[in-house]
Amino acid sequence: MRTFVDEDAPLCNEDHAHLRGADIRFLWAASGFPKQGRYVLGQCEEVMFRCSAWQRERQEQQMHGWFGHVPDFLITLAADHCRECSDAEFCALVEHELYHIGHAKDEYGVPKFTRDGMPKLAMRAHDVEEFIGVVRRYGATKDVETLLQAAKQAPEVAKIDIARACGTCLLKSA
Repeated sequence: MRTFVDEDAPLCNEDHAHLRGADIRFLWAASGFPKQGRYVLGQCEEVMFRCSAWQRERQEQQMHGWFGHVPDFLITLAADHCRECSDAEFCALVEHELYHIGHAKDEYGVPKFTRDGMPKLAMRAHDVEEFIGVVRRYGATKDVETLLQAAKQAPEVAKIDIARACGTCLLKSA
């Protein structure tokens, strides 16, 4: 939050402004895992317990042990990958997972808010979901074209800004 979400964050991304004040916690997993032909390195989930009363109590107790309460969202990262990836790859992974927490919208596309005026949050899918072969054979959809235009631009975040934002990165360069 202090790196990407807060207004004065060194790598502030206004796309995450709706997350200010959100209850998000992070966990390390020893490694990623294979899923549907890919290798999962990070996962964002809304914390929900769909189980029996005792299972729920056990899971809530575990969350209280880890965080002192049950958070609204949980992001888990593969520690083995994060230990070896570049600073930019790590930042991209964290932001990818943060992007999965969207500002919920009503049936007309208007952002929803809670009773206390905070943005109502919900899980969101990827902006672009398409196979390379489909684009190669049939062309790019509007979403893919938007992605291509973004890819043609220089990155908004410079490597030096990433290094300055991360205490671990500064230790590596010392």
